[in-house]
Amino acid sequence: MRIVVKGAEPSFRTSLEHLVRLFYDEPQFAYDDEGGDETPQMILTLEVRGRGGEGGHSGGGEAVAVLELPEEGVVRRAAHRADGGDETGAFRKALLHATLRVLEEHTGMRQPWGILTGVRPTKLMHRKVKNGVPPERAAVEVAAETGVDADKTRLMQRIVERQLAAVPDLYRLGEEVSVYIGIPFCPTKCAYCTFPAYSIQGRQGSVSSFLDGLHYEMEKTGQWLRAHGIRITTVYFGGGTPTSITAEEMDRLYDHMYRVFPEMDRVREVTVEAGRPDTITREKLAVLKRWNIGRISINPQSYIQETLNAIGRHHTVQETIDAFRLAREMGMDNINMDLIIGLPGEGREELAYTLEQTEKLMPESLTVHTLSFKRASEMTRNKDKYRVAGRDEIGDMMRMASAWTDSKGYVPYYLYRQKNILGNLENIGYALPGYECLYNILMMEEVQTIVGLGCGASSKLIDPATGGISRLANPKEPRAYIEQVGRYTDGKIEALQQLFGNKARSESSRDAVNAADSVM
Repeated sequence: MRIVVKGAEPSFRTSLEHLVRLFYDEPQFAYDDEGGDETPQMILTLEVRGRGGEGGHSGGGEAVAVLELPEEGVVRRAAHRADGGDETGAFRKALLHATLRVLEEHTGMRQPWGILTGVRPTKLMHRKVKNGVPPERAAVEVAAETGVDADKTRLMQRIVERQLAAVPDLYRLGEEVSVYIGIPFCPTKCAYCTFPAYSIQGRQGSVSSFLDGLHYEMEKTGQWLRAHGIRITTVYFGGGTPTSITAEEMDRLYDHMYRVFPEMDRVREVTVEAGRPDTITREKLAVLKRWNIGRISINPQSYIQETLNAIGRHHTVQETIDAFRLAREMGMDNINMDLIIGLPGEGREELAYTLEQTEKLMPESLTVHTLSFKRASEMTRNKDKYRVAGRDEIGDMMRMASAWTDSKGYVPYYLYRQKNILGNLENIGYALPGYECLYNILMMEEVQTIVGLGCGASSKLIDPATGGISRLANPKEPRAYIEQVGRYTDGKIEALQQLFGNKARSESSRDAVNAADSVM
């Protein structure tokens, strides 16, 4: 689809393109006079009327989107009122609403998330609740501002309320941090994956060197946190598959964590992704228990063996079941499982079977992902090879999963969205009450700094005073990480110093005053 857009300011074009891509695969955009001699398949003209009180409008105006299909002689028009006077943001939002409406009318497609194309929609509701708006009213306001449908609005409200029940001090944790530790190795790489994950086969020397670098980064970061009185709320080991390394390596890693991180006895949660069941052994589970790590993930993704073979998960369905039962036998009482809706060759019947098998195990939490064609994945590069369900069937499958979780007592507690996600849907984390992953909540709602350690880990630095966000990323490739770990560690500590420097200085001053008072 070749689309010429008229009347879109340069700074607005990215938002507009994200919205249009919800309706068309790989559209080609040109702007105003960039169209050339070739006749476009679509012309989208955007116009603002009555801005700044012009045209008889006071305190607002109207955004208009006109869609033309020259070859078919079709013209459609939609308008949306811009509330907020002459504010640029109000008019841009109105233009998105008008564009959404005209595209929905033309295609017959309905977008449940309205004009929202971002990853974290619940942040909009949290922002209002934090400012004193009751959740019910916040839901109404968000729906009016974004066009999100009633089902998704109720979902967001349920999640916000559940998060505040699980973490009552959610809005006061900006002075603490959580830590993400990336272990970049897996038995094999799945076709849908874009995480930094490298086959561990034949890389034992690389693994050993990587762990040396990780120990160094953990120690230096832990020293700085301890010296400046910064507590850790949660720790999350991801990857890759953290249980790809040996039991002995895991034991040394957790021992090191307890020695170098401050006040580990006050950390609320430590999670280890044991996502690949072919990495789980009795010895490794014993190590987890020894270090009081009670939350793990064992991820089937699907209980259809043909699907696992097709996507490169070289383990059997039975191995997943056996690993789960072994973990239960070893006393693990907080297990998460991941499922993916829309994997190649799967539809309603296959999902029903997967849910039936999940019911036999009943993990404490369940994350239901909708397949996303990530840009760098094997699956995206070979779409013809990986045929997936259509939009309507994907929507039905998500509703099946939602109904099943409700019937089993699970409650939605976090969600996020991705580009190129099937059906323009979402990924939802469900948990039995009291078993929510606190790290997932803190990370998704961006209420505190996440310090990323290890290969491919990103640090998300959130200013506790302003909420401003900046990022630092470690190298994704193990060799580059090993060679540069000192430089990246120094850069991270410098960024933390800038972020928490005022807090550190104020705490030092307070300690000095307290010491003086005790002497007097």
